[in-house]
Amino acid sequence: MASDGSSCLLPGGAVASLVHMLPFAGWWKSLAAAVMGLGPATPTEPEVVVRKYLEELKGTPADEDCIICMEKLASPSGYGDACECSTIKPEMVGRLTSCQHSFHMLCVLAMYSNGNKDGSLQCPSCKTIYGEKTGTQPKGRMEVSTFPQSLPGHKDCGTIQIVYHISRGIQGPEHPNPGMPYTARGFPRYCYLPDNEKGRKVLELLKVAWKRRLIFTVGTSSTTGESNTVVWNEIHHKTEMDTNLSGHGYPDPNYLDNVLAELAAQGVTEDCLRK
Repeated sequence: MASDGSSCLLPGGAVASLVHMLPFAGWWKSLAAAVMGLGPATPTEPEVVVRKYLEELKGTPADEDCIICMEKLASPSGYGDACECSTIKPEMVGRLTSCQHSFHMLCVLAMYSNGNKDGSLQCPSCKTIYGEKTGTQPKGRMEVSTFPQSLPGHKDCGTIQIVYHISRGIQGPEHPNPGMPYTARGFPRYCYLPDNEKGRKVLELLKVAWKRRLIFTVGTSSTTGESNTVVWNEIHHKTEMDTNLSGHGYPDPNYLDNVLAELAAQGVTEDCLRK
């Protein structure tokens, strides 16, 4: 059976350095259109998302730095001269509703506007995710099969094999260099899980991550240094069956727990399977 990520073409891009990311995008044009009433606000427009997840604080802010612009919360946002917004002022401070971390609201607006603009926010302090996070994975195909051979360390069950197919293509607006080609080295990529209860749970969560475009991204290879190529995106996979000398195989008694934690860091948890 196959899970095809091609239907999940959501706009976006990986968030760059919080301090240096703002000057590179013309995101303020769409924001200005919404503020000026040139079109109806949608749930993914920057100002709508910021006000959805942040509660504006009244009174004097705490004597703390905004970790996005590194200015004091009691001072105006460091991005006040880089964007114009009639409803969110540089001096406004907001608190995220769940984790309670505080930032300049204009700084969060800038951070969101240079990300995927998918309706989700991730706290830059504790990484709590608000909404459904999506990534920048290129189009491709995920195939799953099983066979009876056991993996080292999991002698009581068979094996799940995952095969990822991604081909070379042209980078979209969410990628580092829109319009330029990207390569896809080493595909198809074969990965393995034990066919037991926890392994099957990891599989179902990986399917969710695939549909949300979180398994791969376009970037620079950490092994070859090649840029503009498809690379793994912080969710580790086991690509070898019979040895773990490289760290990419079995036995590895901690792997399933580790990958569950990595999936959770991307907002992919068991709650996603209940929806």
